[in-house]
Amino acid sequence: MAARSSKATAPAGALDLTIVRTFDAPVSLVFRCWTEPKHLMRWSAPQGFTIPNADGELRPGGPWRSCMVKPDGTKLWLGGIYREIVKDRLLVFTHAWDNEDGSPGHETVITVRFEDLGGKTKLTFHQAPFENLGSRDGHQGGWNECFERLAVLLPTLH
Repeated sequence: MAARSSKATAPAGALDLTIVRTFDAPVSLVFRCWTEPKHLMRWSAPQGFTIPNADGELRPGGPWRSCMVKPDGTKLWLGGIYREIVKDRLLVFTHAWDNEDGSPGHETVITVRFEDLGGKTKLTFHQAPFENLGSRDGHQGGWNECFERLAVLLPTLH
């Protein structure tokens, strides 16, 4: 008798995360907030976390690397590779948290689409595939907190 796999599988798309937000700021400014370290460091972490390091080469094939610091001081490193960049329209890049030994962990792909709504920006964020639903749900909460911080930051940059 053949052995059966006990590994549960999730329905197609269940390990994907999509968030759609509209920001009251021009698309060029929202895009810059995603691509300039001085802006990324101010919004791209959940409440109470900081980003003291955000470096990258904004070009297809270019690496990026960040350090997120938890309120207790624990440093969480992450990074990836830019795959596609269309100014003011599209960012596609890989995303992986570092393991304890410094090696990259599970990799997801993030796609961010920017749509000009005449002074406002519709942002469609997609990240996949996650290893499990818990990871997806944790990232959903974290990204929503980040987007709240971005919404507060944008009016100060006009």
